[in-house]
Amino acid sequence: MSAADGRPAGAGQPQGRPPRPSGLMDLLGVAAVLLDADGRIVLWSPQAEDLYGYTAEEALGRYAAPLLVHQEHWDLVIGKFTGVMETGRSWSGTFPVRHKDGTVRLVELRNMRLMDDHGDFYALGLATDSSTLREVERDVALSTRLISQSPIGLAMLDTELRYVAVNPALERMHGIPAKDHLGRHYREIMTAAKFEVPEAAMRQVLKTGIPMVDQATVVGRTPSDPDHEHAWSISLYRLEDPHGRVLGVADLVVDVTDRYQAAREAAEARQRLALIADGSARIGTTLEVEQTARELAEVTVPELADVVTVDVLDSVLDEHRPAPDDGAELFRALAVKAAYPTEAVRAADPPGHIAAYDTDRLATQCVRTGRPILVSHAEAHDLARIARDDHAATLLARAGVHSYMLAPLTARGHILGVLGLIRALNSPPFDEDDLALASELASRAAVCIDNARSHQSVRNAAETLQRSLLPDHPPHRPGLQLASRYRPAQATYEIGGDWYDVLPLDGDKTGLVVGDVMGSGIDAAATMGRLRTATCAFADLDLDPAQVLQHLDKITSGLEHYIATCVYATYDPHHAALHIATAGHLPPALVRSGKHPEFLTLPTGTPLGVGGVPFETITFALDPGDQLVLYTDGLVETRHHSLDERLDTLLRLLDAPDRSLEETCDRLLRELRRPDDPDDVALLIAGTEPFTPGSQRLRPRGKFAPE
Repeated sequence: MSAADGRPAGAGQPQGRPPRPSGLMDLLGVAAVLLDADGRIVLWSPQAEDLYGYTAEEALGRYAAPLLVHQEHWDLVIGKFTGVMETGRSWSGTFPVRHKDGTVRLVELRNMRLMDDHGDFYALGLATDSSTLREVERDVALSTRLISQSPIGLAMLDTELRYVAVNPALERMHGIPAKDHLGRHYREIMTAAKFEVPEAAMRQVLKTGIPMVDQATVVGRTPSDPDHEHAWSISLYRLEDPHGRVLGVADLVVDVTDRYQAAREAAEARQRLALIADGSARIGTTLEVEQTARELAEVTVPELADVVTVDVLDSVLDEHRPAPDDGAELFRALAVKAAYPTEAVRAADPPGHIAAYDTDRLATQCVRTGRPILVSHAEAHDLARIARDDHAATLLARAGVHSYMLAPLTARGHILGVLGLIRALNSPPFDEDDLALASELASRAAVCIDNARSHQSVRNAAETLQRSLLPDHPPHRPGLQLASRYRPAQATYEIGGDWYDVLPLDGDKTGLVVGDVMGSGIDAAATMGRLRTATCAFADLDLDPAQVLQHLDKITSGLEHYIATCVYATYDPHHAALHIATAGHLPPALVRSGKHPEFLTLPTGTPLGVGGVPFETITFALDPGDQLVLYTDGLVETRHHSLDERLDTLLRLLDAPDRSLEETCDRLLRELRRPDDPDDVALLIAGTEPFTPGSQRLRPRGKFAPE
């Protein structure tokens, strides 16, 4: 019965065909011939018939020498036969034998003496074709040499996946002696969970007979080299005997660590390049220091680190703050980001927090030397130098922090701060390539941070200048309630030249001004200041609004090609009259009691600085409770909506007469402004109220004709 399938040996063979060889003896076709003491043939095997050509009937009873050997070799053969029969010593060798067809064939002979139960001697001759034997010997020698000396690991496993044979190469790979493999299951030797995949593949190959050639690569460590990872390529073949009976599986293992390492290094290099490209695109999208730091942290987590911190020297952002007397460095935290919830975040300084780091801390050493720091394997004493204090060091230890890097934020030869990177738990330790990548990202981000810092400094100066040129708060004027707002552009853009003003005039009159110098920066703010000063001077002359704009136009024409838009109005509470002129400015809105808001119909005029175009003053009568809304284009102009749509929205928001002026200002800014709007806004709202000069109060009604 077949041990593999329970069938009789040879079952399933085509009818009329001899069974295929099932062993080495059958493959060699060993012939057996038995001679009595006189040299007569008394036994003739079927293989002898194949080898010598004579049937048993033709051979039995005949003398062997005359039948099988040429006459010139009779003496030699008879002598060898006699020696074996007399001494009992076996004889072997290669000898030419005569075939029935007359040809001579070399056969490999083995002769030995036998004795039966009567004490009679016989000579047994075993023979096989010499060329067939030499071929088998060569094959066996070649196979043995290949298996024993090949650098490829080779194992044979039975159908239960127990080791049957292991060559020296696989013995070295596993670091386990070959004898300790034999009889043990594959997973008893390869115990790691990752070897479940090759085990399943072996069972599949046993089932289907389809080889698996170089289709599985396993990475792991073995007892022979526990400190380093190796990669093995595995090929599997089903083993069968000549009858097709499944014997087991052959496992060929090739160490491809060099190839695997090269591929991994190439992949890591591509990943590093991709991360640098990603950082170039994502870091520095705004001119805000804090936002740039957050972008740097977001790029590096989780691709490079589990936790990232970005800290700058406080002196970089606030040069007026005194340095500690003990030599420590003051750091201001800008960003902290983690790939997952971890206590390591609590060990970091929260954004906005200022902390002093002693001279023995790694962050202090990094900014003072300007060199990056790599701690591949962080021990307890390393954590104490990483953290700001003992409590933070304890948190880092509890979080499983085992590897740390610091890269200086260096821009234009100045150290701005540090980029800190942490790996914890099961993450691999940092290496020199990681440090180079972190330093590259830190260098790129530092330039962006420095640009943002410089821009913020200039912007702050311009904003301070502009705010210093604006009134602190509109005064309460006769017959008017006033509310105003100024909002600078966001940090991405430079400050603009928007302004408003409320001017006390003779006869209880009030001048109302809103203007916008085109351009940005300190120059625009300075030009705005000059125009505001000029407006105050001309207003004191009690000039008509159109005349004031004509004088401002002449001044602006000489200000290095600056142009500005402006609306100037005077309100006379004695006559409840509003006199107004505009120079290329958006139309003011008028909110009358009991009516829907509307824009004043005014001659648009040309911007100040164009020169030579006259302006026109229009007069309107106002009732108590009416509101005049003056604003600059930053309130309504956006990149995403048409101007008409935004102006309609402004009127809709103003259609709420019960709100106070302050509430109206806040609502307009809240509803119409976006965080990324690129322009300033100046907003001035004047609401009329009853006015009684002395004991009399004049309330003219209706619209006045232009002066």
